[in-house]
Amino acid sequence: MKNERGIKMVILYEVHDNLYVNMTNKCPCACTFCLRQTRDEMNHSGSLWLEREPSVEEVKNEFSKFDMNKYKEVVFCGFGEPTERLDDVLEVCRFIKDKYNKTIRINTNGLADLIHKKNTAPMFDGLIDIVSISLNTPNKERYLELTRSKFGIESFDAMITFAENVKHYVKEVVLSTVSTTLTEEEICKKAAECGIRLMGIREHYIHTPPEGRPVLLLGYGKPDEQEIQKGLEVLESIITGRNSNNCKKP
Repeated sequence: MKNERGIKMVILYEVHDNLYVNMTNKCPCACTFCLRQTRDEMNHSGSLWLEREPSVEEVKNEFSKFDMNKYKEVVFCGFGEPTERLDDVLEVCRFIKDKYNKTIRINTNGLADLIHKKNTAPMFDGLIDIVSISLNTPNKERYLELTRSKFGIESFDAMITFAENVKHYVKEVVLSTVSTTLTEEEICKKAAECGIRLMGIREHYIHTPPEGRPVLLLGYGKPDEQEIQKGLEVLESIITGRNSNNCKKP
């Protein structure tokens, strides 16, 4: 789509076998590891910086320019937090489901409840299939240090609450956390002890989690072994729906 000056504004772009939707550049966080701090595009997408936010109708119209049969998922993820425009995102999701019947994933920081000042999880019911939430670190102080959320120290707990709530309304919940100095074998062993399947240790991964199970995705940073253990315990508590001091198989 071109803006008023005839410059292409990238709303939809391809990454591997998926089609990504870039609807906003707004975000309540300024994460130290955010890719948009060091680049303007993803996978030769063209600049993902929007001169203005496209309307819902403009976003819908963009889909006709792509062969939708090519894509496994439609992913709401661009240079901004998708839930900043949650109502608009969900309207586009209804359109995608009705016209293309595609699996829909949203990559989010999990702060939708703080953004909209209400419990947003029920809004995902029947529209979003997969919610990928940026856990980043299991420590609220470290989380704030990394994300620099405008909502302050309450952000981490709000994100965890959202994760616990939204698992009742979508098929899959994925939590992403930072990488570690532990070896891949050690990480996999710890995850296996908790009954948690790892979804890739490197930046790029294939999304194949078991249906209905939260998954640990390792990405950026260098926390120690204790932090990883705490992260696994957080995931375990979300899987079982209870607080867990020990990492046991569910």
